[in-house]
Amino acid sequence: MRTICIFSILFVLVLLWTACRGAKSGLSAPLTYDQYPVYTGKDLGMNWSPSAAVFKLWSPPAEAVQMHLYERGSGGSPLQTLPLKKGKQGVWSISLKGDMQGKYYTVQVRIGGQWLAETPDPYAKAVGVNGRRGMILDLSSTNPAGWAADKRPPQAAFTDIILYELHVRDLSSHLSSGIRHSGKYLGLTEMGTTNAGDQSTGVDHLKELGVTHLHLLPVFDYRHTSVDESLPAQTPQYNWGYDPENYNVPEGSYATDAADGAVRIREFKQAIQALHNNGIRVIMDVVYNHTGSTTESVFNRVVPGYYYRQNADGKYSDASACGNETASERAMMRKYMIESLRYWVQEYHIDGFRVDLMGIHDIETMNLISADLHAIDPTIFIYGEGWTAGGSPLPDSLRALKANTHRLDRIAAFSDDFRDALKGSVFKHEERGFVSGRPDEEESIKFGIVASTMHPQVDYRKVNYSKAPWAKEPFQTITYVDCHDNHTLWDRLAISCQDANEAERIRMHKLAGAMVLISQGVPFLHAGVELLRSKQGVENSFQSPDSINRIDWNRKTQYVSVHNYFSRLIRLRKAHPAFRMPSAELIRTHLKFLDVSDKNLVAYQLSNHANGDRWKNIVVIFNGNKETKTIQLPRGKWSVVMEGDEIDEQGIRVVMRPFVELGGISAMILKED
Repeated sequence: MRTICIFSILFVLVLLWTACRGAKSGLSAPLTYDQYPVYTGKDLGMNWSPSAAVFKLWSPPAEAVQMHLYERGSGGSPLQTLPLKKGKQGVWSISLKGDMQGKYYTVQVRIGGQWLAETPDPYAKAVGVNGRRGMILDLSSTNPAGWAADKRPPQAAFTDIILYELHVRDLSSHLSSGIRHSGKYLGLTEMGTTNAGDQSTGVDHLKELGVTHLHLLPVFDYRHTSVDESLPAQTPQYNWGYDPENYNVPEGSYATDAADGAVRIREFKQAIQALHNNGIRVIMDVVYNHTGSTTESVFNRVVPGYYYRQNADGKYSDASACGNETASERAMMRKYMIESLRYWVQEYHIDGFRVDLMGIHDIETMNLISADLHAIDPTIFIYGEGWTAGGSPLPDSLRALKANTHRLDRIAAFSDDFRDALKGSVFKHEERGFVSGRPDEEESIKFGIVASTMHPQVDYRKVNYSKAPWAKEPFQTITYVDCHDNHTLWDRLAISCQDANEAERIRMHKLAGAMVLISQGVPFLHAGVELLRSKQGVENSFQSPDSINRIDWNRKTQYVSVHNYFSRLIRLRKAHPAFRMPSAELIRTHLKFLDVSDKNLVAYQLSNHANGDRWKNIVVIFNGNKETKTIQLPRGKWSVVMEGDEIDEQGIRVVMRPFVELGGISAMILKED
């Protein structure tokens, strides 16, 4: 026993000696990501003043950090290379005396004795061409005239929103747009533009259509390997932009001068201001779930590995199917997302965000984002994709998946349930949906009509994907049939309904539009759907040329009846609060489905001045069959206000019988005053 005790004492002494020796020599075990200190300040990045530019970088594992100052955003040698001073909470800083405006910079971090590649910092707010260097800039100098007076257009309720999803280039890159600044931010500022048929295009068209929010595909700075900003404007290049580089800077290829870091900022602000002046709010499509590159990303060049999730084997997890996924649950990634989104709201007056692959992010982070942004303005709208593109090591119960939407605070999710019930699965191109005659989609359609909320008349066992309601309130459901992903609705109908003639497919297209715009929730339109937009059958056009992606404004003349139908539907929705009830309780109280025996036929009544509507009772009928169907009406005196292409709130005709006949592949609305 004594021998064992002596051995134990000697072993402890050896351990103590080893620890002391390690402390004296500076040796220690590397910190895990969870042990990294958290910086609580709100001043990371470059902060300019006329007397000094103060820069702070968070990099706990760094042994040294240096800054390189440049005259221009590309090319040339550094004017100076300056060391940063290490401070508390893993922050390195430097104060550059004097007015440094217009200078460019990179930072370089040394870890394990090796200098990593030069990079802008994650918080960079201005950059040079292709985003390779940050820029020191007085942001107030980029404000257009009247910027301080810029105001968000009025918005009473989230369910009043009508979203319109658009890529900046697509609006103006076709000659028929009549827009001078083709493919640029400034194309969103031009008014009075028309096509050859003298019909409005561009922003005038959006106003005429009646949408309330313009959802822009990514306009933050994305990788130069996708679009090289240094190439001449006439060089064919195109990308959707879902490969982030610098999250807090506008993309330079949409500016008239990508080399001057101030121009892209000023012109994007001009676009937002012009849209606000025309009564349209602006939504940014944001992609915090992954970066365009992994090893070469801004994140990994300052704090390797920290901002990303890893699998048990230490390799990067990839729920984005783009090579990596960010770790929103880690304190400094969470902080980064909150501060970045707040910056876009405060500096650019952005009105809301569409969160790409929101299901990768954790619920707590999304709710903290919501609380932060809604403290600034409670009308800011946040929505996202409630799914991932692959598995994630973060448990499903913690992620902002569609099924967890009811746990999200004032955040909405896309309804793929309704989308695929309308037109068929996006993964089965030949499959039909309700509008193209596929039977047994009735419960999924009803689920979409009540905006994914709890309703006693929906049989959730028969809903295509979700077997339970996932939205607590109707504004949490984005009601849509197509978007930038997958085929346009018009192309999809051409693929799945090859036996149908053009007139029949137009009726299917209109029926889908009516079902999106008349149902509860927040309607979402893919740009050009009102013109039967085609991408020539290309499904995933993320890097297809302008010739595939651009909106052909000649189609407005060719298919003017379709455009008029969509614009009249929007006016009808705006005029009648019954179609946009703000609470699930109101829907349960005022919306009752009618008993119909036929398949591919759904009818319901909105009763007792639903949501304060001036019409006492409303009946809505959707017929996805080719054949005319007869529907028994509730007791009362009914007038048809929508039938075929005709929409007239004063009434098209009075129904003299207790039933009504509805033509094939069409929608009908009746009123009882």
